[in-house]
Amino acid sequence: MDGPGTAVRVAGSRGQADEWAVVLASAGIPHWLRHRLDGWALLVAPDDAAVALQTLAAYDQESARAPATETAAERPFTIVGLVVALLLVGFFAITGPREGRSEWFERGSSDAARVMAGEWWRTITALTLHADAPHVAGNAIALAVLMTAVCWHLGPGVGAWLLLLAGAGGNALTAAVHSEHHVSVGASTAVFAAIGILAALRIVARARGAPGARKAWVVVAAGLALLALLGTGPHADLLAHAFGLLLGAALGLLTALALRRVPSAWVQWPLAIAAAAAVIGAWWVS
Repeated sequence: MDGPGTAVRVAGSRGQADEWAVVLASAGIPHWLRHRLDGWALLVAPDDAAVALQTLAAYDQESARAPATETAAERPFTIVGLVVALLLVGFFAITGPREGRSEWFERGSSDAARVMAGEWWRTITALTLHADAPHVAGNAIALAVLMTAVCWHLGPGVGAWLLLLAGAGGNALTAAVHSEHHVSVGASTAVFAAIGILAALRIVARARGAPGARKAWVVVAAGLALLALLGTGPHADLLAHAFGLLLGAALGLLTALALRRVPSAWVQWPLAIAAAAAVIGAWWVS
């Protein structure tokens, strides 16, 4: 996103600007960064400026009240979203576009008839395949931001598993509805799962009276608006996107209610490795 906007913060370093950007992303507020002479400016649409300022102010207050060690544990820094985005782009360089009819698409696409016949691994492998360059670029950029936000809240291992389960589950439900004559690929189901997870986390934060938590109906409306804006294009798989959003919200809600504290790194990284192994294993049996 680029163009005219209102600067709500200006940071002297890119790292600080990225931290604020993640805060806005987790709150569902569209934003973009611009490098200016006075530093990195965090911009939003004029209509979103007041809410963005309130969200950032609440984040500052929450950070100031919490001890440094507790904040580090609850808001772990992670680059898992960026790593996954780069891996998707790298894998696309191997598979090529769908119109190239490579063996990868024959083995890994979420073909509804084959999924319903028992080839469950396709619900996972399809998340790593993309129809063309714009398709993979859009999903990679979205995951770099949204998966980072999810893992910032829940940790890299828990976040990766929620997105994998919701993404694969969304593909499975789509296959069950279509039964046959439907083939889908792409990580967009996981992208919308990330939106659902973030919305659920904000709803639980609101219920617990966390500073800066937005009203529940605002969060739900923002998720539905993003679905309408990003997930209903002429070639979009609306059903898969909707299932991803709903499953992400359900899993995010259950996780937020079950976890009072983010698990430590000793738990997170084995979980992250296991999630990567699940994807590799799905391709292995395909």
